[in-house]
Amino acid sequence: MSKGKKFLLYPAIIIVGTYFLFLGLIKGEGFLSPFITAVILALLMLPLARIMERKISRSVVSLISGFLIFLVSLGFLALVSFQLKNFVEQWPDIKETMEPKIEKLKQFAQENTPLNKEQLQISDSASTSKNSSIPLVGESSQNSGKRAASFLGTLLGAIGNYLLTFIYIFFLLNYRHKLKEFILHLFPEEKRQEVESVVSECMKVAPQYLVGRLMLIAFLAVLYAVGLGISGVNNFILVSIIAAFLSLIPYIGNMIGLAMAMAFGYLTSGETGVLIGVLVTFGIAQFIESYVLEPYVVGDRVNLHPFVVILAVVIGNLMWGVVGMVVAIPILAIIAVILLHIPSLKPFGILLSKESFPEDR
Repeated sequence: MSKGKKFLLYPAIIIVGTYFLFLGLIKGEGFLSPFITAVILALLMLPLARIMERKISRSVVSLISGFLIFLVSLGFLALVSFQLKNFVEQWPDIKETMEPKIEKLKQFAQENTPLNKEQLQISDSASTSKNSSIPLVGESSQNSGKRAASFLGTLLGAIGNYLLTFIYIFFLLNYRHKLKEFILHLFPEEKRQEVESVVSECMKVAPQYLVGRLMLIAFLAVLYAVGLGISGVNNFILVSIIAAFLSLIPYIGNMIGLAMAMAFGYLTSGETGVLIGVLVTFGIAQFIESYVLEPYVVGDRVNLHPFVVILAVVIGNLMWGVVGMVVAIPILAIIAVILLHIPSLKPFGILLSKESFPEDR
């Protein structure tokens, strides 16, 4: 084959292969999402499981490990549900508080922008025309039935995947040596020692990252609680815990946490002082996280380039939503470790990581 044909063929194969790879990952979300989550959580629990296995049988330890993660996740879901319930209950007060401010904002926009009153105001006639086209009773009940069935199916699927994750954790921890032996026997005997060191390094990456992140979450929860409490945010302890946990999603989680704190602080009270307090709290906390805590607590536990981290989070969100954003970093860190140990693929590992070629250092 001529060089020109190779030049066209190889990029075409890579592009088509990448497309079908991501298409398969998206289509296989129902199976892959809980399974990959279970792998990451099982690796997180592995050091504790090894300690407990000195006195208790492996099957019991695997069951206890899954149950502990189940309790933690259930507690977090309960916190989020409680906070959402509070927000719904306070919604009438929020509307009443914010209406004068929205009117002032509209008046400012009228006076300082080309927009007029008609463009800024929601037309009553439009809402009336929407209400006038009321569907027939039979059609309405049919549509409501379809929506209810769709919601029920989605809810049952989510609960099923949630519970399936803990079943996977049990089997992954209980039969981990069998899985390791399987991977080692895929390679020739002379390379098994090197493969074993790579597997061991991969098994350490995700727990190190997640343990560092959990320590960081504890620090952030305290910082947020102090700042939001002084600022006068309602339920500031719950808001602080949830906002700190959201930092598991790099970059995006911090923005969601800030928006949530503003919703429960400024929107509820309507006071400018609360808004300034929330912004100052998150500004100081993010500065301390980025320049003081993260370098020492998380450090280089995950050897990934910051730009690659952002891309991984965005792609993870496009594929699997919130779950994809959370697991994207540990998965990519494991892939980077594997690529760096394969000579022919090392350039791709260097592209993903902070490492560089010797002549570039």
